[in-house]
Amino acid sequence: MYCCLSAPHDFLRSAATLAPALLRALHLGAHRSTAHARHLRDPDAVSAVNLELVTLTEDRAVITWYTGVPGSDDGLGRMLPAVTEGEVVYGTHPARLNRTAAEGRHTAYHYVELTDLEPGQIYYYQARSRGSAATPTPLHLVKGNAVGTSLHGFGSRGGPYSFTTPQPPQGRHLLSIALCNDLHLGETTAGLVAGVPLLRGVSQRLGLAPYPEIMGRALVDEAHRRGAHRLLAAGDISAGGAPRDLTEAKRILDGFGTHGQDYFAVRGNHDRPRPHNSHGGFGDGFRDGFLGGDGPAYFARDLGGLRIVGLDTYEKRGNGGDAGGLSPDQLSWFRAQLREHKEQPTVVFGHHPLTVRNSLFPVMSGQRLNRRQARTILDSYAAAPGVFLHHAGHTHRNKRTVLPQARHVTLQEVSAVKEYPGGFCLLRIHTGGYALNYYKTSRGPAREWSERSRHVAAGLWPQHALGRSVCDRNSVAAHDLSGITPPASRPTR
Repeated sequence: MYCCLSAPHDFLRSAATLAPALLRALHLGAHRSTAHARHLRDPDAVSAVNLELVTLTEDRAVITWYTGVPGSDDGLGRMLPAVTEGEVVYGTHPARLNRTAAEGRHTAYHYVELTDLEPGQIYYYQARSRGSAATPTPLHLVKGNAVGTSLHGFGSRGGPYSFTTPQPPQGRHLLSIALCNDLHLGETTAGLVAGVPLLRGVSQRLGLAPYPEIMGRALVDEAHRRGAHRLLAAGDISAGGAPRDLTEAKRILDGFGTHGQDYFAVRGNHDRPRPHNSHGGFGDGFRDGFLGGDGPAYFARDLGGLRIVGLDTYEKRGNGGDAGGLSPDQLSWFRAQLREHKEQPTVVFGHHPLTVRNSLFPVMSGQRLNRRQARTILDSYAAAPGVFLHHAGHTHRNKRTVLPQARHVTLQEVSAVKEYPGGFCLLRIHTGGYALNYYKTSRGPAREWSERSRHVAAGLWPQHALGRSVCDRNSVAAHDLSGITPPASRPTR
C-alpha cells in the first residue's frame, strides 16, 4: 500500500466501497485453486495475461505480460509461471500485423521492446505466447486502459490493441535524468498494513535475495542502459531509517555514480530520525549516510544551467503517518531560491506530493504535503516560469497532474522502485521541451518480483500503481530549455 497508512480504522471506514472488489479478488484465487486439476490435463496450455503498454516514446514501445499455467494457484491468487516464448506482432493496420518483435529467451515474465517506430503514427499490436494472445491488466475500477491510447481491440479477447506514438520534444536532446523513489531498503513484506486482514502483504520467495536489493540494483542497471546522465531519488530510501539499510542503499546507488555529483537523494518519511537511546536522543541515519552527518537534507545545485532543487519533505518530528512538512527555514529558503532564479530551468523533487488526485484508495493527510505549504509552493511556481517539473514519490503510483495555479509545471508522481510495476521515469530534456517515459526494470529477478508483488491489496494494486492511462507514465511537454548545457559525459559505472 502507501508508504504510510497509520490509521487502519480510518482506512476501513473510508474504503467500504472497495470491499466488494477485494472479496471478488479473493474468490477468484480460490476458484483458480479448485480448477487446477481440470486445467492441467493439457500440459501445453498457457494463459497469457497482464498485458501492459509500459513505455511509449516517439520511436519505441515496451510491452510486458505474464504467462501462467491455467487453473493453477501459487498461494497469492496468481497462476504458477509457465516458461515459454513471447512475441509481439504489429503494424499500421489491424488486419496487417506484418512486423514481429520476439524475445531472445523463454520466460514467464515477458518484456518486448518495439523499435524504429515513426512519430505520430497509429500502430496495432498483439502479444502472443505459444499461440495464446495476451489479455490486458484490468483497470475497470479506475476506468483505465493498460494497453493503448485508444479503446481499439477491447471488443475482442486478445486485441489487436492500438497506440499512437507521440511527437518528440522539440529541438536537440541535451541530457536525460532518471527519476525514482521508494527503494525501501530493509523491507521484507510489500503492501503490509497492520490491522487490515485483507491487505496481508506479499513477501519474497524463500531462498531469493531481498527484493529491495534486487529492485535497487536493477534500477541502477536500467538507468544506465537507458542513457541517464543523472539520477534523482525522491525519498524513502530505507524502510525504517536504520543505518545499515541506508548504508546498503547508498552502496547500491553508488553503482550509478557519485552522490552529490551524478545522483542526488532526499529524505522520505521512512528515513526520518529515530530514537537511539532511552534518554530521548535521536539518530539521523539519512544525514549520516548521505550527508556525512552534517548540513540540511535539502539543497539546490546548478547542473550546466539546469537547476535541481531537492526538498526534505519530512523535516519534522512525527510517526511518519502524518502529512509531510518543511521547516519554516526550509520553506523560506525555497521561496528565495525560486525568486532569485525564477527564469532558470528548474526541476524540484521531494518525497511527498503537493496533491493526490483520482486515487483508487482513500486519501488521508499522510499521503501528501501539508496543505498550506503545498499552496505556498504552488504560488511560488506561478511566479517562477523556469520551473517545469515537480517529481514526487510516496503514493507508489504513476500519475501526471497539471494544476491551474501553475500550468507550466508538471506534477509527476512516480511509482515505487521496490514493487510492482517496479521501475523509474526517464526525463529526456531537449532544447524546446521534455519527455517523461516510465520504464520497468528488465532484469529477470526484478521482473519476477514485479509480477509477484502486483498481488498486493488482493490483486487490486495495478489499478492504483500502474497509472490509469499511458499518459500518466508517458508524456511530452513544450518548454524553453535552450539555456541548458549538455554534460560532458555520463557517469562511469
